[in-house]
Amino acid sequence: MEVLTTNNFILPFLVFFPFIGAVVGYGIGRSNKGARDIWAWIVSAAVFAGSLMLIGKESAYTLPSFCGLGISFFADGFGVVLAVLTAAIWLLTTLFSKEYMTEERNRNRYYFFVFLTLGATMGIFLSADLFTTFIFFEIMSFTSFVLVIHEEDDFTIRSAQTYLAVAVLGGLVTLMGLFMMYQLAGTLNLNELTAFMQAQPDKRPFYAIGVLILFGFGAKAGLFPLHVWLPGAYTVAPAPSSALLSCLLTKTGVFGTIIVSCKLFLHDAKWGSLILILGVITMVMGAVLAVFSVNLKRTLACSSMSQIGFIIIAIAMQGLLGEHNALAAAGTFLHFINHSLLKLVLFLSVGVVYMNLRELDLNKVRGFGKDKPLLKIVFLMGLLGIAGVPLWNGYISKTLIHESIVEYIAVLAAAGQSTAWIRCVEVLFLFSGGMTLAYMTKLFVAVFLEDNPYPVERKKTGAYMNKLTAAVLVLSAVILPVFGLLPHGTQDVLAEMGRGFMNAHAPEHMMHYFALENLKGVKISIMVGAVVYFLFIRKVLMEKDANGNLVYVDRWPQWLHIENKIYRPVLLTVLPYIGGFFARLAGSLTDGLIAILRMLIFNDDNGRVIPPEDKYFSAYTGGETDKTVYREGFARSLLMIGIGLTIAMIYILL
Repeated sequence: MEVLTTNNFILPFLVFFPFIGAVVGYGIGRSNKGARDIWAWIVSAAVFAGSLMLIGKESAYTLPSFCGLGISFFADGFGVVLAVLTAAIWLLTTLFSKEYMTEERNRNRYYFFVFLTLGATMGIFLSADLFTTFIFFEIMSFTSFVLVIHEEDDFTIRSAQTYLAVAVLGGLVTLMGLFMMYQLAGTLNLNELTAFMQAQPDKRPFYAIGVLILFGFGAKAGLFPLHVWLPGAYTVAPAPSSALLSCLLTKTGVFGTIIVSCKLFLHDAKWGSLILILGVITMVMGAVLAVFSVNLKRTLACSSMSQIGFIIIAIAMQGLLGEHNALAAAGTFLHFINHSLLKLVLFLSVGVVYMNLRELDLNKVRGFGKDKPLLKIVFLMGLLGIAGVPLWNGYISKTLIHESIVEYIAVLAAAGQSTAWIRCVEVLFLFSGGMTLAYMTKLFVAVFLEDNPYPVERKKTGAYMNKLTAAVLVLSAVILPVFGLLPHGTQDVLAEMGRGFMNAHAPEHMMHYFALENLKGVKISIMVGAVVYFLFIRKVLMEKDANGNLVYVDRWPQWLHIENKIYRPVLLTVLPYIGGFFARLAGSLTDGLIAILRMLIFNDDNGRVIPPEDKYFSAYTGGETDKTVYREGFARSLLMIGIGLTIAMIYILL
C-alpha cells in the first residue's frame, strides 16, 4: 500500500459531491424527470469511480475548525473497501430505482434524499475521529427517515416515527458518551483514543462511557433491545431503500460497534462478554421473528437483524480471544461485506415481486415466480449464500466466525476453565444458521414453487422486469458464488485489507474452508433447518382455510410486541406524565418564590422601593386576575437571548 497521502481531495469529493448532486438533481427533476434519472446515474457512477481511485492508497483529509473541532477523513484498507462497497451498492440500487419508482409518488424527493444519505454514509465510513462519525451519523438518520416514510400511509408514518425516535434517542445518548470521553481523553481521534485506552491500567471507569457510545450505534444496527424500528422500517420503505437500509445503513451501526470494541476496548474480554450476550440475543431473536413472519420484506428485515447478530458475535470474539483474534476479525469484516451483497440480491428480488403485484403477504404472492427462471435463480443465489451453504460467500464468513468460537473453546479447555457457556453459544450459532435456511426456504417455496389458490391480479403491464433491472440482478447475484468458490483469491484478500483497522493479527496458517472438520457445522445447520421447516413451518405455521387450501398464518403472540407493550407506553405516556409532574412542580415553586419575594422585598407598604427593571423583567399580579403574568419586556428579553444563541451557533459553525 502506498504511503499516506494527505489532503487527498477524493475523500471530500466522495462525501460532499452527493450532497451537491442531490440539490442539482432536485432542480433538474422539477422540469425534466428523464434528465433527473440520468443525472442520478451520473452522480452514482462518479462516486463509484472516485472510490476506485482510493484502492492501494492510504489517504487523509482534514477540514479544520468546522463545528469547532473540525472534521477529518481517513481511508486505509478497511475504509477503502467500505467506500467501494457503498458506492457499488448505491450505483446498482439507483439503476434499479429507474423501473421500480416509475409508478411511485414523490420521486424527486426520493432521489434528493437518496443522495444526501449517500454522502452521509460515506462520511461515516471514511471518518477519522468519532466527532466526524457522529456528525454524519446524525445527518444520515434524518435523511434516511424521509426514505422510510416515502409511502406516507398510516402504518408507514408510524414505522417511520419509531425509526426516527430510536435514532434521535440513540444519538443523544451517544453524544453524552462522546462528551465524557473527550473530557477524559482530550481527543476523539480513533488512533489517539486507542493509544489512550491502552495506557489505562484500569478500564472499569470507561465501561459506562463505552455503553453510552455504543447505545446509538447499537440502535442503528438493530441490536437488541433497540431493534424495534427495524422490521417496520424495512417493510414500509421502497425496495431500493430497504436494500440500502439493510446493506449499508445498519452497517454504520456495526461500524460504530467495531470502533468501540476494537479501538476503545481492544482485546478486552469483559467488554467482549457484554457484546457477546447482545449478539447472541439479537441473532436468535431475529431468526425466530423471521421464521414466524408471513411478509416477504418483514422476513428479510428480521433476517437482517439475525445476521447483524452473527457479526456482533464475531466482534465479541475478538475481545475474548485477545491477540489471537485473526479468525474472528476476518469473520467480522467478511460477514459485514457478504451480508451487504446478499441482502442487495434478496431485497431487489423482492422489489421485483412488489412492483408487479403491489403485495408482500406470502399468501398473495405465492407462485409469482414459478414461470420466471431468471428471478428464481437470482433469489436462489441469495438464499444459498445467506444460509451458509458451501460454495457461496456466506459460508466463508460464517465458517470463520464459527471457528473463532471453537478456538475459544479450546483456549478455555487448555486453561482448565469451564467451556459450558461458550458451547451454548456454539449451539445457538448453529441453530440460528439452521433457522436461516428454514425461513429462506419458506420464502423460496412460497414464491417460486407453490401454486396460489387465490392469485392476485398483476398490476404491472408488459414484461415483469426490463433488461436494465435484469442486468442489475444478475450482476449482483454472480458475485455471490464467485466469492464462495474462490475464497483465497477474493475474501482472504479483503480480510487482509480490513485487519489493520481492527488491530488484528495475521492468521498463523491458511484457512482450509472446505475441510471435513469445517463442514460439520454446516451439516448440523442444514439438519436443523430441515427439521424447523418441515416440522414447524409446514405443520404449525400453516393451516387449511375454509376452502381446504393450505395457507400461511401469523402465530406470533401479540403480547410479545415490545414496541407496543413497553416502548410506546413508556415514551408516550409514562415519561410525559413524569415530566409534566415535575414541570408543574417547578412552576408552582417558582410562582411561590416570586410571591414571597414580593411580600418581603419588593413591597411599597414596607417602605421598600420596587426597582424600575422589575416592571419589565419580573412577575407581577394583574389587577383583573390573581394569576401570575409577565409583561412584554420579559418576552422580548427571551427573544433576544434566542437571537444571541443563534448568532453564537453560526459563529461556531463557521
